[in-house]
Parts: sequence; C-alpha cells; structure tokens
Amino acid sequence: MMFEYAPAPESRDIVDIRPSYGLFINGEWVESQGDERHKTINPATEEALAEISWASEADVDRAVQAARKAFTTWSALPGAERAKYIFRIARIIQERARELAVLESLDNGKPIRESRDVDLPLVAAHFFYYAGWADKLAYAGFGPRPANGQSGADPRPLGVAGQVIPWNFPLLMLAWKIAPALACGNTVVLKPAETTPLTALAFAEICRQADLPPGVVNIVTGAGATGAALVAHPGVDKVAFTGSTEVGRQIARNLAGTRKKLTLELGGKAANIVFEDAALDQAVEGIVNGIFFNQGHVCCAGSRLLVQESIAGELLDALKRRLATLRLGDPLDKNTDIGAINSAAQLAKIRELSAAGESEGAERWSPPCPLPDRGFWFPPTVFTGVAQSHRIAREEIFGPVLSVLTFRTPAEAVEKANNTPYGLSAGVWTEKGSLMLWTASRLRAGVVWSNTFNRFDPASPFGGYKESGYGREGGRHGLAAYLDWKLA
Repeated sequence: MMFEYAPAPESRDIVDIRPSYGLFINGEWVESQGDERHKTINPATEEALAEISWASEADVDRAVQAARKAFTTWSALPGAERAKYIFRIARIIQERARELAVLESLDNGKPIRESRDVDLPLVAAHFFYYAGWADKLAYAGFGPRPANGQSGADPRPLGVAGQVIPWNFPLLMLAWKIAPALACGNTVVLKPAETTPLTALAFAEICRQADLPPGVVNIVTGAGATGAALVAHPGVDKVAFTGSTEVGRQIARNLAGTRKKLTLELGGKAANIVFEDAALDQAVEGIVNGIFFNQGHVCCAGSRLLVQESIAGELLDALKRRLATLRLGDPLDKNTDIGAINSAAQLAKIRELSAAGESEGAERWSPPCPLPDRGFWFPPTVFTGVAQSHRIAREEIFGPVLSVLTFRTPAEAVEKANNTPYGLSAGVWTEKGSLMLWTASRLRAGVVWSNTFNRFDPASPFGGYKESGYGREGGRHGLAAYLDWKLA
C-alpha cells in the first residue's frame, strides 16, 4: 500500500523581501552609481522576488575604500573584542534561522529541510567557531618560529579581503569566507552570486543589528564584471573565490605576480567507492546524499559511483528502489527531497550533458517523476554503462545526475577515482578498516569520507587538489589564508 504525503508548506510570511535593494557599503544602504538593475527570481516558480542593483567599478572602489578605512580600527581591536561581535552575529543568525532558511529556499530553490537543518546550523556554527579563535591566533600553530625557540610568530591580518561566492550555498559560503576573515582582523568586501543575493543582503542587516563597525563588512551585488572589478582592485590584499574552475584559472592568472594572497575552491567530480563488503543500505543512503543533496549543486558531490563488480546489480536495484521514494517539488514543502534547479542556464547545462551521456552510449534511468509546469526542474537521473571517456564521467554536471562505473580490485578503484583533473573529495564504503585506510591514503582528494558523505564541521578544513583549487577553508587551517606572520 502506498501512502501519499499531505503538503506541509513552510510559510513565507516570516520573510519580508523589499521590492528593491541597493548596495551595503560602510554600514549603510546606498544606491549604485551604475544603471544596471536585475531581478532575482524564485527558480521553483519563476516569480520575481526583488530588483537588485549591480555594482559598477566605482561602487566596488567605494566599498574597498570603506573597508580600508575600517581596517585601521578593526584590526587594532583586541581579539576578544572582535570575538564579541562575531559571537553576536552567530546568535542573531540562530534567532533568525527560520527566516533565513525560508529566504534561502525561495531564492535558491533548495528544499527547506536542507536550508533549515543543514545550511543554517552550519552557518551559525562557523561564526561561533571562529569567534572562539579571535583571541587565540598566536596559538594556531602557523608561521615561522624564531631560531631561539622562545616565542612564536606574531599573527597579523592582511587587510581588505575581496570575496566572491557561488549560488549553491549562498549563506553558508558567506560564513566560510567572512567568519575567519573577521576573526583574524581583516575587513571584507563580498560579492554574492547574481542569482542568489538575498541572504547576503539579509546578512548585511544582521551586521547592523550586531552593531558591527561601519565598513568592516561590505556587500556589493552584481555579476561577473563586478566580481572581476573586486578581484582586480589594487586596494584588495586577499582574494577568496569559490566557483568554477574556468573562472578560478582566470583569477589565478590575473593575480600572478601581485602581492595578493589567493585561495580557490573550485569544481569537483568526486568518486564514491563502494566495496563488496560495504553495508548496502547505508551505502545507498550515502550515494543518494552524495549526489542528490541540494539537487547535485555541490562542488564535492559524489557524481561518480564506483561500485565493485560483484555487487553492482544488487546495489543498483536497491538504489533505484530508494530513488523511487524521493519527492520532487515545492522547495518550501517540508516533505520535499529534490528542489528546483537554480537557474535556466544551469538547467540547460544539465540537459546538454545528460543528452551527451545518452549519445555516447550510456543508459539513462530516472524514477517516475512528474515535473511542475513552471520553474526549473530536472529529475534524479542515473547513467549506467558509463566509460571513463564519456563527458558525463569527466565534466562537472552540477546537477542531480549520477554516473555509475564498476571495478574489480581496490587498485582499479583507486586508479579510476584518481583519473580526473579534479581532486576535491571522495567517499569510501567498506567494513574493513585496513581497506578504508589503504584506499584513502591513495586517493588524491582534499577530503575523503569514510562510510558517509557530505559531512561538514567548522573545525575541519576543506579544500582540494589539482583543478579543484588550493588553500583550505574551515578549521584551524582556514585561519592561515587571512594572516601574515612576523617573528615576535
């Protein structure tokens, strides 16, 4: 007997979206000096939510100048005083968590269960975590040590951080960038993605609510040109970018030979390796979470399933049964598992690569999945018979599409997993501890999950190898990118 879930919509009344937004510079809302205005839309309904100003080069310059001026006083504050502001921001985020979760789902398309139960708790946790570090930077264990071995290095903030974040985790990526920057004594100019600016603009109000000194955090909205102006601005001392590998390469080229520090968190094509002794049901849940969480809009998504040949049939049958239970639809419905694709452009890319998979000979399967009439939607999709030469096995799809490959031996699994220009993450499923450690030590990935996937903690560093970028965010290591060191 099949049971239907009654709709359980989260009310959007808690969210007050303005008709239009300016830029947040020096603690105030200001009008853009440019003429560009664009609407941000709800990807589930294609409803226009608000009109957003796109910052010009002159606006970016204003924001950087404000951050530069604020740096003098912010960096001079004792770490314990900076921590008070960051703790206050964390508490306000907790108090406004329901509002922010609804706003994120409206603007991004992700299910409210994920915004509410994953994104917002992690956002607050990152601010709490880095608030705790603000007065302990000298004990972080970075920097040179003097020859006499008496005292460590004196940590110094870099100055103004220019930060550019993507649309898949708008508020969480903001927290990953802003929290360590502020804890280390830097000031910030942040550009959110053009399709998901609303929670960053809500965060600007949180900064005012927390009485953060003007200019410490500045938010400039816009598209690629705004981000490029921020990255290239001579007043920026540190650039942090999360996004596509193509744009990351261009940023690295542009900053080569400059004094600016740079961290890049780029694309991924993660392997999720399932050995024959793995707990099957647990592995199926991990596979689903690895690729269908947030509609596959995850840099570290487990988009390549490598399953040992002896259990491939049994695992695929179990996976298909599980996918048939996923519910696609209204992101604000608490029952929804699969939300909307973030934009028409991203949907077109997912469709293109899926069509390429079929044309190259892979077999496509999706569960029965009626799609809404309006909005941007793509069903959870599995490709079998995938070869490593196929585009769907090589290119980042950034959607709910899983490519399945098989292997016979652990050595073959490692070879196939590493056969990618990316190196952001991987998952390994086995009941044998020795096999787990053997495999993990040979995988060229910044994060390797053991019998789980997509698990994050603010105390744990995250980042990749090869074309997945360099530098680490999160944990003690995340402080290093925002500090310089002088021998005490």
